[in-house]
Amino acid sequence: MAKVLIVSDSHGLRSELEQLRSRYEHEVDLFLHCGDSELSSDDQVLQGFSVVRGNCDFGGAFSNEVTCELAGLRFFVVHGHLHAVKSSLINLSLRAEEVNANVVCFGHTHILGAEMVRGKLFINPGSLLLPRGRREKTYCILDIQDKSIELHVYDFEHGEMMDLRRTFDYNEFG
Repeated sequence: MAKVLIVSDSHGLRSELEQLRSRYEHEVDLFLHCGDSELSSDDQVLQGFSVVRGNCDFGGAFSNEVTCELAGLRFFVVHGHLHAVKSSLINLSLRAEEVNANVVCFGHTHILGAEMVRGKLFINPGSLLLPRGRREKTYCILDIQDKSIELHVYDFEHGEMMDLRRTFDYNEFG
């Protein structure tokens, strides 16, 4: 039905973002960048991405948060530094409740992860430049189907990491 590419913490990388957009422009419906691009908001590299401000984004007119809808799901995108995500997901979870999000995308920690919390899917795609907790420079693609969502995790240099693929049934969403 629909696909969403999620990336974060690219910290000035340009070629990699261009490659992602070029590689997936005909198969992905929504491109999300969870902040710390360290690029100007009018930079051509970010064209087609919905981008939020990270703690290392000083220029440009990025918003601190973005909400958007696709295939019946409400996405909430932030960097995470304003929600103390390095300590816990509580603040982020409360804000996600306020905006009635189904999927919460964030970065800041550079740590790849995905989990269901109180009926909401929280995704941190890791980092394209400085991953923590693993060596792979990662991003994610959500494949939204009729009754489920498949999470695909990619190593930028070597492709999909099949052992990290997960499926979430719509019944899990609150």
